[in-house]
Amino acid sequence: MQEAIRTIESRTVVLPSTNIDTDQIIPARFLTTTTKEGLGRQAFADWRYDASGAPKPEFVLNRPEAAGCAVLVAGRNFGCGSSREHAPWALLDYGFRAVVSTEIADIFRNNSLKNGLVPVVIDDETHAWLVANPGASVRIDLESTKLTLPTGRSAEFALEAFARYCLLNGTDELGYLLQQAAAIERYERARA
Repeated sequence: MQEAIRTIESRTVVLPSTNIDTDQIIPARFLTTTTKEGLGRQAFADWRYDASGAPKPEFVLNRPEAAGCAVLVAGRNFGCGSSREHAPWALLDYGFRAVVSTEIADIFRNNSLKNGLVPVVIDDETHAWLVANPGASVRIDLESTKLTLPTGRSAEFALEAFARYCLLNGTDELGYLLQQAAAIERYERARA
């Protein structure tokens, strides 16, 4: 069971690089775990830390203004590369609840939806505004599928109906099937 998500209201962290792949999100050397806890410390590890393991002060996630931000605004083609589920796990464990971009890789998007990380694909103009205004407070509404800027302007985003249902109800595919157990049992009895 996941936490039900209706809205996400947060300041943004902007990482505008294009083609950020899953190995950059969570380097392969951290994929030996089967648990989600602690992966947030390793998110963007090669960018966040120097060779000695000390935080690089210039990296956006190491800056004080990034603390508490639940929305990552990323460049085009975010999450490309291999299909590691650890990438959304790392972002969630870091504290992100949504990733906003003009393009999010399909496999990463699907892994995110199954784990409760909301992938939000918006138009170029809205994205350009967010990139130009890091730290802006946004509202992501899953019921209306709209992202609203602090200016009041909103942008619609697509969210597949079943994935949206699961996010809004705090369930996953298995949880949904288990909720149908009584109906499945009735059907099986009727067939016998």
